Amino acid sequence: MKHFTSVNDVTDLKKWVDEALKIKADPQGFVDIGGQKTLGLVFLNPSLRTRMSTQKAAMNLGMNTMVINMDKEGWRLEMNDNVIMDGYSVEHIKEAAAVLGQYCDILGLRCFPNLKDRHEDYSEEVLNKFIKYCGVPVVSLESATLHPLQSFADLITIKEHATKPKPKVVLTWAPHVKPLPQAVSNSFSEWMVKAQELDMVDFVITHPEGYELAEEFTKGAMINTNQDEALKNADFVYVKNWSSYNKYGEILSDGKGWMMDNEKLKLTDNAKVMHCLPVRRGLELGNDILDGNNSLVIHEAGNRVFAAQTVLKKLIEGNKL
Repeated sequence: MKHFTSVNDVTDLKKWVDEALKIKADPQGFVDIGGQKTLGLVFLNPSLRTRMSTQKAAMNLGMNTMVINMDKEGWRLEMNDNVIMDGYSVEHIKEAAAVLGQYCDILGLRCFPNLKDRHEDYSEEVLNKFIKYCGVPVVSLESATLHPLQSFADLITIKEHATKPKPKVVLTWAPHVKPLPQAVSNSFSEWMVKAQELDMVDFVITHPEGYELAEEFTKGAMINTNQDEALKNADFVYVKNWSSYNKYGEILSDGKGWMMDNEKLKLTDNAKVMHCLPVRRGLELGNDILDGNNSLVIHEAGNRVFAAQTVLKKLIEGNKL
């Protein structure tokens, strides 16, 4: 594995999950593998769990970390080629990425979409140019379309808490006050579809009309616009808002009646409830669930460390760093 940007970079999903759980049982068991190598974390957008969990994962492997909040501490980047830089951009991505590659053995990058131009966002220009020019392995810390570290942690969490060989997992849309990217939902769908192919889960997506995700990430999933029907007998419910893909970046409804709470939980098989965080209490997800015994959100966040640790270990081994 040269880079980690989606589930398609995973060679054996079941083995990866098992390895992550072994690492969780003994987080310091591979403390020598990092060999004082340096992980650089580049953030073009805010982060709490991704930043802290990936740093912790690197520490557990004996790596050094360097962090730069590029939107606040770096120069404004020029992404276009063959231009005269006589505007606001100070540094070209070619030099910026290449220099970061000189300082770091592995590079992590977070770059959100602008939610204005679907073609631009889904081309993953920023991520792909960092990969092209930095010269070292790259880990996606969430891109315009995907958040693979989050989804890996989600699958680890489901594996830990499943009470049957093939639990029913439901991804449900939730209300929000502003348009949010599709990245987490795309990624969760992509990972669950792959897990379903391996008989690890049964996967259902539910959302209001108009909130269909890109088919490349959902093909193979059952999709139901009736939330109550979709929730029946669910073992896990993953709650997440996303803006429209077809009417790109738009909010199409107020979401009335779509918030997951204990009343809706009664439709499930006493399902465990998940969310990537941060979550808007009382809007996306009811306080009664978040403060109750069915919530896995904190446990899920904790597993971000072991997802990242597994990925970093694989990159070190696979690239002979």
